[in-house]
Order: sequence, then C-alpha cells, then structure tokens
Amino acid sequence: MGVIIKNPSAEKKIRRLAKRTGETITTAVERAVEERLARLPPRKGRVDREKLSRLLDYFDSLPIDDPRTPDEIIGYNEDGVPE
Repeated sequence: MGVIIKNPSAEKKIRRLAKRTGETITTAVERAVEERLARLPPRKGRVDREKLSRLLDYFDSLPIDDPRTPDEIIGYNEDGVPE
C-alpha cells in the first residue's frame, strides 16, 4: 500500500530527513513515525502490553504463601462444586 504526500512542505522535510540520515525515504518515514508513536502516551482504554507483561512477570515472581490448593482458594470442594 502506498502513501501519497500532496503537501510540498511535508515532502521537502521528508526528503531532507532521508538525506541527513542516509536512509531511504520509506525508512526515514517509518522510523520517524515509530519514534513519534513511542513518545505518545497509550490511549485510554487500550492495554499497554509492555506494562502489562512487566506487571504479570512481577506477580509471577512473588512467593505463594497460601498453603491451600487453587480449588480450595476459590471455594470448590472435592467434587468440584462451589461451597
């Protein structure tokens, strides 16, 4: 899929960026967009997967101090029925 830039000022800036970085126009645009997106805060309601992954890793690193089985914790008896 291609992108057409109809703004002469934007095109000039893109070409200047590509020339200064020694990258192709495509690579210069892609990296510029990636860098800008990385600086933006996540949208509300969206999951920050990296932050969530770090949080889950933290929880996984915590010791389990409860001697009960998972079924006992959620209240299931030996027949698998909630009590």
